[in-house]
Amino acid sequence: MRRSSTLLLSLAVVGGLTGALPATASAQGRQDIPQSHPLWANAQAKVADTAPAAKLSFRVYLNQRDNAGAEALAQAVSDPDSATYRQFLSPDQVRDRFAASDATVGAVKAWLTGNGFSIGEIPSNRAYVEATGTADQTEKAFAVDLGKYRVKGQTLRAADKNLSVPANLAGDVLGVVGVDQATNLFKPDHTDGADPGTATKAGQPSDVAPSPGFRNAPPCSAYYGEKTDTTDPAYNGKQLPYAPCGYTPAQLRSAYGIDKAGADGKGTTIAIVDAFASPTIYADASTYARKNDPAHPLKQSQFSQHVFPVNSELEPPDQCDAAGWYGEETLDVEAAHGLAPGADILYVGGSDCQDNSLDEALNYVVAGHKADIVSNSYGDTGEDIPADEVKVFNQISLQAVLEGIGVYFSSGDNGDEVARLGTPSPDFSASAPWITAVGGTSIAIGKDGKKIFETGWETSKSPLTDGVYGPAAYTSGSGGGTSRLFPQPFYQKGVVPDALATKNQTGKNKGRVVPDIAAIGDPNTGFLVGQTQTFPEGAHYDQYRIGGTSLASPVFAGIMAVADSFDHFHHGFINPVIYKLTSRTSAISDVKHVDGAVARVDYANQVDATDGLLRSVRTLDYQGLTIHTAPGYDDVTGLGTPNGLLFLLLV
Repeated sequence: MRRSSTLLLSLAVVGGLTGALPATASAQGRQDIPQSHPLWANAQAKVADTAPAAKLSFRVYLNQRDNAGAEALAQAVSDPDSATYRQFLSPDQVRDRFAASDATVGAVKAWLTGNGFSIGEIPSNRAYVEATGTADQTEKAFAVDLGKYRVKGQTLRAADKNLSVPANLAGDVLGVVGVDQATNLFKPDHTDGADPGTATKAGQPSDVAPSPGFRNAPPCSAYYGEKTDTTDPAYNGKQLPYAPCGYTPAQLRSAYGIDKAGADGKGTTIAIVDAFASPTIYADASTYARKNDPAHPLKQSQFSQHVFPVNSELEPPDQCDAAGWYGEETLDVEAAHGLAPGADILYVGGSDCQDNSLDEALNYVVAGHKADIVSNSYGDTGEDIPADEVKVFNQISLQAVLEGIGVYFSSGDNGDEVARLGTPSPDFSASAPWITAVGGTSIAIGKDGKKIFETGWETSKSPLTDGVYGPAAYTSGSGGGTSRLFPQPFYQKGVVPDALATKNQTGKNKGRVVPDIAAIGDPNTGFLVGQTQTFPEGAHYDQYRIGGTSLASPVFAGIMAVADSFDHFHHGFINPVIYKLTSRTSAISDVKHVDGAVARVDYANQVDATDGLLRSVRTLDYQGLTIHTAPGYDDVTGLGTPNGLLFLLLV
């Protein structure tokens, strides 16, 4: 079922990534919005009708004018071989040239208010009209019946067929997001490497305590190779180094060669988009900087937040795990500040974990050019995404390119996704063409702060039981692979090998391949973070090692902020530049396979030795997937990792 759904969506969007799909005429002067009905919303999966009085909020996204012109201009301003390279537009210029007209906005508002909906604030780029009302009003407005459907362990709201709108508005409607809950669970892409079972109960932020405590057990190393495991049996004939305790900001700045740049990101604003907002974020991040990077405090003037309020009248999202998002925000803020301690940090928190809310948060940044760089550390599982959401996201990210805003997405933490989906797939939104997808690596940083080696992050675990190592089983790794949704973008032509571009495709077609570039991601060679958590003795600040491509994304965003201040301009969408760099310079270090492993000790109960210790070996760059680290461009690490000052000079 998933495969056929993805195929249908692929056929619909490949020909025009951000334009409207042709509408299908229906009775009574209405037209369907194609593929606005999820395939899982069928009679067999239905468990209940949606209560007529249930409140919901949705957005009617509007087509921009001259979409082909917007795409051509986006390519021109980001391509270093173009005469208009980096001649970015202001938000006002984008709105006046490409946004829906006031008349279009007025017509959609009139239709919605005529159906009894209340209208929210229209964003400055006129991207959408937001409406709030009852399920009964929604059913009548879109000529559908809403029900509850059981799918993949969740009960989700959806319509029984495609939504439809009045024929006179069909050409103006890009898509409708929020009527169904087809993609209500964007997951943060971080991992502390803990065993399963540590998730917290979902709820609204005001009701959620800090996430359950997690501590790394000793022994661990201050740098790679500091301590060797001589207690446990040799693994494949070798006594292994203990996993690092968690690298500090100074170690990462040194390893990526930006510590001598004489630039620290000052003059650049990094926006971080997640769901909800940690109530202890500034206290945690400032405490972390004071303890681990005292020469670079996080000043109050450097940090700001814009958090969208939770609407308690609406039907709550299912299983959002707000406390889990607190940890994501903490990681993102501390990593971005750690790599670019002079940059300003703007945190933008969606009201919940649904696509609708996270798109609103991203559009807020883009519509007002609130930041120069946006780091997003969340994603969906694969690309089985409603067509409306794909079109909406691409239109928002396209505007970011026009304005010179660099948008970075973590590539995912589940490798090729075969274990979860049954077939290989990259994750959306990382697979979208107008963003930079950041993959993950395993990195060894020596006593002198220099990089010993860096390889692709794909980890397997061999538990030690009664003196015997169990078989290696895959745990997590950098997301990647070839998109079924998006054709090969212009910047990947001639660089990405055809053997990768044609995977998951039919005939001679070529697809977008993920990721574009990479940075530290492996939690076994991960980053030290500090966060207020809930321990048996109570809630308080503590520190632990963490990883994931949601570490890679803010780390790379921080490096780009340093590049902004080093080069004295904002880089915007960097994909066309970095793909050209690989054939002309050594500004990007190629990441190759390295046979490596670390010994690891964990608390059985995640916090102390009361319930015993768990010992294991974690292999680096596990080879059992359909994606592999290889010389040149590969579908685990992309083009590679930034090569210090040379990268800053040439990007």
